[in-house]
Amino acid sequence: MDISPIAYFHSPYGTKFGIPKQSGIAASVEGTIVFEREYRSPDAVRGLDGFDYLWLIWGFSANAHKPSSLAVRPPRLGGNEKVGVFASRSPFRPNGLGLSSVALAGIDMNASEGPVIKVLGADLMDGTPVYDIKPYITYTDSHEHARSGFVDSHQWTRLKVAIDESVKQEIINRKGIKAVGMITEVLAEDPRPQYQHDPARVYGMLFMGMDIKFTVSGNLLTVIGIS
Repeated sequence: MDISPIAYFHSPYGTKFGIPKQSGIAASVEGTIVFEREYRSPDAVRGLDGFDYLWLIWGFSANAHKPSSLAVRPPRLGGNEKVGVFASRSPFRPNGLGLSSVALAGIDMNASEGPVIKVLGADLMDGTPVYDIKPYITYTDSHEHARSGFVDSHQWTRLKVAIDESVKQEIINRKGIKAVGMITEVLAEDPRPQYQHDPARVYGMLFMGMDIKFTVSGNLLTVIGIS
């Protein structure tokens, strides 16, 4: 079966680095879905505003190489323990397809490229191809007491994020006060690869067109500057 994108995702995440490990984790981060020309019709989204959440089926377009193994190292397990690729949500998959549940924030029917769908909490990089959109339906998609494998027994520890007041003000001046909250929420999830723990290392994350520079020592992440 040949599939082609129906839309492309526009996101604050400029690269793969820093994107949360799952959708919904950074719930305040905003993104938009812009349809390809042939799908830019009100008929395509008729009734969609009656749902609170959507499923997005999309492609790991930034992966340069096909996976070389059917076993992967989930970050939740510290990057050392392996599980089967089909027991994980690793981006390195035979068909390179992602699945994300996102909150529907609105539909701009009057946009020049409309209708444009606005969502919250997506874990998609800017420019990601979207192959399908489906509504989230509670009575079939929610399973309250379902087991979640190794996720149930391995808690993810969030970092404390400190931003110098001068850096915070610069972010506000460039992108507004909401950007500070979004950056804090994303960084608290610890964007580093799990094997990197050098407190002297300066990391950079492209977000909202800014290069966010930070260090991590223990459980404290400190934003030291932006460019």
